[in-house]
Amino acid sequence: MSTTILVIGLMVFLAHFLSLQFRKTNIPDVLVLMLVGILMGPVLGIVTPDDFGKIGSLIATIALVVILFESGTSLDLNVLGRSAGTTGVLTIWCFALTTFIVTTLGFYLLDLEWLPAAMLGVTLGGTSSAVVIPMVGALQLSEKPATVLVLESALTDVLCIVGVFALLQIYTQGGVEPGRLIGSVLSALIFAAVIGVLGGIGWLLVLGKVRDFPNTISSTLAYVFIVYGATEFLGFSGAIAALALGITLTNFEKFGLHRIPNIDRKIEPLNEMDLGFYREAVFLLKTYFFVYLGISIHFGAAELALIALLMVALVYLMRLVLTRMVFRNESYGLRDAAITSMLAPKGLAAAVLAALPLQYGVAGGELIRDTTYMVVLVSISVTALLVMLYPVPQVRRFYSLALGKPPGDTQKVPVYTPPQE
Repeated sequence: MSTTILVIGLMVFLAHFLSLQFRKTNIPDVLVLMLVGILMGPVLGIVTPDDFGKIGSLIATIALVVILFESGTSLDLNVLGRSAGTTGVLTIWCFALTTFIVTTLGFYLLDLEWLPAAMLGVTLGGTSSAVVIPMVGALQLSEKPATVLVLESALTDVLCIVGVFALLQIYTQGGVEPGRLIGSVLSALIFAAVIGVLGGIGWLLVLGKVRDFPNTISSTLAYVFIVYGATEFLGFSGAIAALALGITLTNFEKFGLHRIPNIDRKIEPLNEMDLGFYREAVFLLKTYFFVYLGISIHFGAAELALIALLMVALVYLMRLVLTRMVFRNESYGLRDAAITSMLAPKGLAAAVLAALPLQYGVAGGELIRDTTYMVVLVSISVTALLVMLYPVPQVRRFYSLALGKPPGDTQKVPVYTPPQE
């Protein structure tokens, strides 16, 4: 027990050091933390996911909720509105093309049937909020591309979850109604956003009274968990609700609430102490989440690593081409466009969904799980490597040619404010 407590304390100091190194060397801290987990788990066998029981997956979910909420408090509603069109195009096309690439490779290289291959494709179709959001903050992107990346990661989580369950329904029941599927996606997004906005307004109205009680700095996070849990219970996306709640708490003035008589005097906005506490919570949860993710990685046959590398290479090549097409009329600088093309890692949603086909008895379920875990590891590693290499002049020239952007970033644009540990 004493050794475990010692390791937990050392991990926090390691995470602070890695965050500092990220800013100086461009080596992402999330990759190193995951490698620490791999060393402790699959390599040395010191701990296993079973040692955590239900707590491990619970902490992973809590980390995702807090990361999404905190990122929402950092988004500007005006920038969000200007980014909506770009976000929609990038999200839908990248998800669809990623699903197609992975499904095709799963069928031809892994010898999966088309339905299990499609399950693998949809599972890996999105980007990871838990990876993308911390990196967006640390890399200090401009506001608009940062907003696009944050929203894309949240939206694709919903598409992955709904898509996998729809395919499992086809497997177990023999079919699914297209209209009902589209309706479930839209309702999961729209109703979740409405719940998050209304929940945020309601919390602003009572926050002043809550502050009268002692030790209430964590009460907002507790409220976020309530909103997330209630939204999931109703069958909508708790992740989108948490993001919308965060956006509402720091953008409430843009909702026109001041026009309602006497309501502006009842609203208690978040202060800098609140925001600092949320950033610290994200830092701690991110640290343990990526170590746990590394511990949970399953290593299959050596050929799986090669197939996973091929999948990731094709997906990132596709995303590079797609980024050029989507951003050709945008005024993004080279660095913003290049980083956007790099940030397509897989993470929590994929790792959780990967186990479902095996639980439902789908043929090839174990192969789907092991391939997904390998793609998660490879994709995060490739993202980290690309980010690390971007300052190299030859790499910048490559991205300048590939994206059709001038090599210099001369445009002055507002910068996304990163979390401060």
